Amino acid sequence: MSHFPFLSPLPMHIPDGFLSILVSILFWVLSIIILGFALRKTNQTIGERQIPLMGVLAAAIFAGQMLNFSITGGTSGHLLGATLATIILGPWAAILVMTSVVAVQALVFQDGGILTLGANIFNMAIVGVFVSYAVYTISMRYLRNSKWGTVVSGFLAAWSSIFIASLSCSLQLTISGTSPANIVIPAMGAIHALIGIGEGLITTGALVFISSARKDLLQNAGSAAEVSKGVLGGGVLLALVLTVLAPLASSHPDGLEWVAEQHGFLANARDAFYQIIPDYIFPGISNPALATIAAGIMGVVIVFGVAWGLARVNKAGRGQKSI
Repeated sequence: MSHFPFLSPLPMHIPDGFLSILVSILFWVLSIIILGFALRKTNQTIGERQIPLMGVLAAAIFAGQMLNFSITGGTSGHLLGATLATIILGPWAAILVMTSVVAVQALVFQDGGILTLGANIFNMAIVGVFVSYAVYTISMRYLRNSKWGTVVSGFLAAWSSIFIASLSCSLQLTISGTSPANIVIPAMGAIHALIGIGEGLITTGALVFISSARKDLLQNAGSAAEVSKGVLGGGVLLALVLTVLAPLASSHPDGLEWVAEQHGFLANARDAFYQIIPDYIFPGISNPALATIAAGIMGVVIVFGVAWGLARVNKAGRGQKSI
């Protein structure tokens, strides 16, 4: 693979070794507690017809995250997707969607550590969603009657989700003793302020498209609005198209990796103790581009199944308890 660095997306999340064991356990506990609330709240706010949409949206976000985009200074960023999921599904269901994506990335593709998975879920699925919801809700109070209210609010929410999640990661690194606060916070904040612009532009582009095709999906976020087969089919097609484009991902290191390299703690990273489809390269396929596409398609299928299954089982379980 060293001859084809541009043909697969780079691992993007906190690896094992960057955080202390105590900090890792703390954020596992916090994430599990909040996920418990999210499961209960999602059951109360999401209708049966929206359960497939959770799976499709999770698959599309997974595929979108494979496409790193270049940022000035020799680094890259990638879609988070928390804002888009929050606006369409509401915050609680969005947490489950983002958790499905982040968990599959770590467990199947060794993207992010197993011990640090709780911290990665906290940063991307919890902080990313809650910040998106807060910023979008507050902004829409003032811009609701504006023609561009949804777009502007979506951009602000998306940028904020990236920036604040990066500061959360910085705090975890500081508490772990990996890097001093006066070094890692400015470095992470600066690079992710730029990455957030890309996140904002991608999110607003998606919102404009959804608004023109199915505006009700944005107006009824978190409700039991009917979701047509066309919407679900379009979402699946989008995920597959993004997966096919994955080999074009930027070869530059992502924001966290770049900061770690610049400030001397990249060597702390530890590889996973097992490998299934490491680095988004499907084993047994000699062509790197095809191996990446195959891995992406496998990931899309798995993420869809996890998000759909999580929502379906939760809904069925709650239904039985109410009998």
